[in-house]
Amino acid sequence: MSETTGAKGETTGAAVDGLRERKKRQTYERLSETAIALFLERGFEKVSVAEIAAAADVSKPTLFRYFPAKEDLVLHRFADHEDEAARVVAGEGAGAPLEALHRHFADGLARRDPVTGLNDDPRVLAFHGLLYGTPSLVARAYAYQGRSEAVLASALTGALMGARLPGGPVVAARLAAGQIVAVQRVLAEENWRRIAAGESADGVYPDAVAAAELGFGQLRDGLTFGPQVN
Repeated sequence: MSETTGAKGETTGAAVDGLRERKKRQTYERLSETAIALFLERGFEKVSVAEIAAAADVSKPTLFRYFPAKEDLVLHRFADHEDEAARVVAGEGAGAPLEALHRHFADGLARRDPVTGLNDDPRVLAFHGLLYGTPSLVARAYAYQGRSEAVLASALTGALMGARLPGGPVVAARLAAGQIVAVQRVLAEENWRRIAAGESADGVYPDAVAAAELGFGQLRDGLTFGPQVN
């Protein structure tokens, strides 16, 4: 009997694996949401890991099996976005990665995707305030961005193979990935800064679109600062 074929209503191996993964994801979400609620209520530094574990009805060792660091309980919300840019490049952006990434970011602005910073839902604002207002979370966020750069660079390397580039395609891909991730980060932070200051997402949207066009335009055309002197 194969793992994917059951008998007399027995759960198959594949179904068991699927159930296990679903429960694992649910546990990740429950721990993260419990922690974030406590952090928003009392502040990141004032909530201990032991309190989070108790509130989620798990042991500390169990919590640390899911989240090696306290900061990861917050940054878990970005976990699905780590390889997002790489997936865009590997999919629709295989031939023109920068254009595809620009379209993807513009679509995110139109959807008010929180990852673009253009979202004025009070819950999103509170989360961003927690993130950007806690130095250890900001530092941990850079580690997530570093992993995003790495997987994006890997996806871009394939698009650059065969091109004659100084340093080779791997170096060129790493440089490009670093610049792309930096542009997306600055655009999101600027959107969040204006909304946190009291502007609405709808009010900021036209400027956010223009800023994205500027940022991706600079990536495409290179940076210039005033007239060039030969």
